[in-house]
Amino acid sequence: MDLQLRQLRTLVAVADAGSFTDAAAILGVSQAAVSRSVAALEKELGVRVVERTTRRVEFTPLGTRIVGQARRVLAEVGVLVRMSAERQELRIGYAWAALGRHTRRLQKEWAGVPLVFLQANEPTAGLADGTVDVAVIRRPLDDPRFATAEIGLEARYAAVATDSALARRRTLRIEDLARYTLAIDSRTGSTTLDLFPANAPPRAVRETGAVDEWLTLIAAGQAVGITAAATAHQYPRPGVAYRALRHAPQVVVRLAWWRDDPPRHLNELLTAVRRLWGGSAADNGERAGSAAEDGQRLGEEAGDRLR
Repeated sequence: MDLQLRQLRTLVAVADAGSFTDAAAILGVSQAAVSRSVAALEKELGVRVVERTTRRVEFTPLGTRIVGQARRVLAEVGVLVRMSAERQELRIGYAWAALGRHTRRLQKEWAGVPLVFLQANEPTAGLADGTVDVAVIRRPLDDPRFATAEIGLEARYAAVATDSALARRRTLRIEDLARYTLAIDSRTGSTTLDLFPANAPPRAVRETGAVDEWLTLIAAGQAVGITAAATAHQYPRPGVAYRALRHAPQVVVRLAWWRDDPPRHLNELLTAVRRLWGGSAADNGERAGSAAEDGQRLGEEAGDRLR
C-alpha cells in the first residue's frame, strides 16, 4: 500500500469544504487534481470513501471513519515535524491576513531567527498539520490542543465595489449592507451573521473559499464583504474600496500555538507583536483604523487607474 500524506490532506479538505471545488480552492490546486487524489486513495484502500453528486460529496460510513483517522495521522505528522532537528526559522501562519501593516515592520525589527509567513486557509492556519509554529487567529479557536494569547484589536471595514453607491460614502454602518449579498468564509473568516441586526440581515449569503475569490466577487459588484483592518492593508485590489464601519465590534487578534509544545522564541514574538500593536484597546482600534485607511487609499488608487 502506498498512501501519501497529500492524499490524506486532500481527503480532509474535501470533508471540511463539502465539495471538490471548494477543497481545490482551499488547497490551491485544480478540481481535477482533488478528484484524482481522492480516487487514488480509494484505489489504494480498496474501498469507496465518498459518494459523488453534482453539487456535494457524501462520505460513506467507512469513509467518515477514514477521515477521522486521517485527521489523527496528520496531527501526529505535525508533531513529528515540530520535533525534528532545530529549526532555523519561525513559521507564522495566517488564513486571511498576517499582521496587517505591522507585518513588514516586525520582519525588519525582528532580531531572532528568520520569520516566515505562510498562508493556510483552514481554521488553525496551518497549526494542526505542523505547517507552521504559530498562527495568527481572528476567530475563536475552540480546540483544547492549542493555547492562544491576545495581541491586539482591529477595526472592521466594509469592502465594496468602487463603482457602487456605497463607495461614495466615507463611512458605513452594518445596516447599510443589508440589501446586498454578503460574501463570507464561514470556516476561517472573521465575519458572521451575528454582526447584523435581527431586523436587517443581508439579502443573501455567498460562501467563499479564499480571500482572492472573496475580492473577485466584490470587485465585480456581485457581493459586499466585512473584514478586519489587516485585510484592507494587505489586499488593495483594483475595483475594491474599503470603508470604515461605524459602531461595529472590533476584531480580536490572537496568536495560537500547540499547548504542549510552545515554539522557541514565543515569548519574544509575543512581546514584539504587542509592542507594535500598542497597549490599550483604544490605541489598538486607532492603529487598526489607520492601517485600513492606508489599504483603502491604495485600493482606490488602483481602481482609479483602471477607470
